[in-house]
Amino acid sequence: MLLALAGVLAWQAVPGACETHLNGARTAFEARRFQDAAAEFRKALEVCPRRSAVLVPLAQVEYLLGDAQAAEAHLLEAVREDPGNTQASYALGRIYYEQNRFPPAIEQLQRVLELEPANYRAHNALALCYDAVRRDSDALRHFYRALDLVHKDHPEYDTVYADFAEFFLRRDQFEKAFQLGAEAAQRNPASPRNFFLTGKALGRLGKHDLSLRWFQEAVRLDPGYAEAWYALAQAYRKLGKEPEARRALERFEETRRSPRARR
Repeated sequence: MLLALAGVLAWQAVPGACETHLNGARTAFEARRFQDAAAEFRKALEVCPRRSAVLVPLAQVEYLLGDAQAAEAHLLEAVREDPGNTQASYALGRIYYEQNRFPPAIEQLQRVLELEPANYRAHNALALCYDAVRRDSDALRHFYRALDLVHKDHPEYDTVYADFAEFFLRRDQFEKAFQLGAEAAQRNPASPRNFFLTGKALGRLGKHDLSLRWFQEAVRLDPGYAEAWYALAQAYRKLGKEPEARRALERFEETRRSPRARR
């Protein structure tokens, strides 16, 4: 979600005090000292010429700290001060989506696309919102538009392929889910989610032997991925490999009881 941070920290020719606080925020953020980063951004608000731009990364750090109310307030302030601030509207849309507040999420993301029709992240996020409210035709339209935009120009962006795979998994269209999941894994082989979704699609297609390696890679990449351990156990069981299934279930129970950081 931290899309605005790099932009605001890349300003050129900002006043000395502004630059000092922004650099302090960057250093603190990179060290994962989010409280300190937020404090530096608040100081920057007092001296930087583009207040609305500082509000966005401040809000995003506040959200990471679990203060969604402060994050929302600062993003709304940024939009009021600069209605063309698409980073603020996008961040608001993502927060509302994660809070299951879908109508205001859709409103903010539509605002982004009115100003930036080729914003592939906003298309993907809007597709997720329409998916959540079961407006499938609208979800499909925005998923496919996002795919068109990222296919060649943004090969690093695997998220839309994974999200679209999950969309088809929930609708029992497993072959489509497999194709999208495999593409996501090819684009980003460091993502355990991509391997998990691909394995899940293969399992639903009855190809449990093939699903094994995808689940195995998911848990190799993220040993704390409880869902992937459970799916791996079920695949082993389908193949009659009871000892392996029991070991995977034990890992599932261990990881399920462990606290997880926000993905």
